[in-house]
Amino acid sequence: MSSAYSNLFNLAGKTIIVTGGVGILGRGFCHGLASFGAQVVVADVRGDEAEALAADLARDHGVEALGLACNVADEESVDALVEKTIARFDKIDGLHNNAASKSENLEAFFAPVEDYSMDEWRKIMSVNLDGLFLVAKTVGGQIKKQGTGGSIVQTSSIYGIVGSDKRIYEGSEYMGMQISNPPVYSASKAGVVGLTRYLATYWGDCAIRVNSLVPGGVESGQNDTFKERYSARVPLGRMAHRDEMVGALIYLLSDASSYVTGQTLVVDGGLTAW
Repeated sequence: MSSAYSNLFNLAGKTIIVTGGVGILGRGFCHGLASFGAQVVVADVRGDEAEALAADLARDHGVEALGLACNVADEESVDALVEKTIARFDKIDGLHNNAASKSENLEAFFAPVEDYSMDEWRKIMSVNLDGLFLVAKTVGGQIKKQGTGGSIVQTSSIYGIVGSDKRIYEGSEYMGMQISNPPVYSASKAGVVGLTRYLATYWGDCAIRVNSLVPGGVESGQNDTFKERYSARVPLGRMAHRDEMVGALIYLLSDASSYVTGQTLVVDGGLTAW
């Protein structure tokens, strides 16, 4: 029986779409899924990079992979993503609904609440929540039509379930710029958790599981001040490395979590335990 347990995480033969596939966390997610045997569809607004990453996955892991340009905020683009995936692989078994925007205008993105532009708010929401719903309904609808069941994992954030501590942002920078946690980011990521629970109950009778993956702070270019102050809030005493989110994703997309749906898996080093 123990040998059967070891196969629970096997993704061989499963076709899994990853949106935001070439992002800070996306690349690791794609490599992780491919290393467990999945046929990975790398979807990203940066189509050339998605194609290049798919080629790397095929070479490094010996799996079939497909890179596609996709703007998750555009309905035609999302429809094309599903159509091209079906044309290549015949079915979809899983989705990592991972794309998110932090804006090209960082000054507007990090503006204080009192000065926050509604244009900026709507632009971020169009990707982080509207786009996430659009991808979920389109891919989930395809899986429902297949009648095969499947798993959907949606990336939220620690700031989708707790408020941010302003004190850790004093003197903190990201890529040389003063940073904060914008209100639109928290609101959009909280929306991901609510939508996940709704879809889990909505599609439960179709054997489609829907869960949220909630990363804590991941080290990705913040200055030492931020890293030190954030780490002081974490029982494990440090920020996460990007690869430390991959195991949770494998679990949620594999048969190892076959009776898990509507849940919020928090990978935060214990921050929310305090």
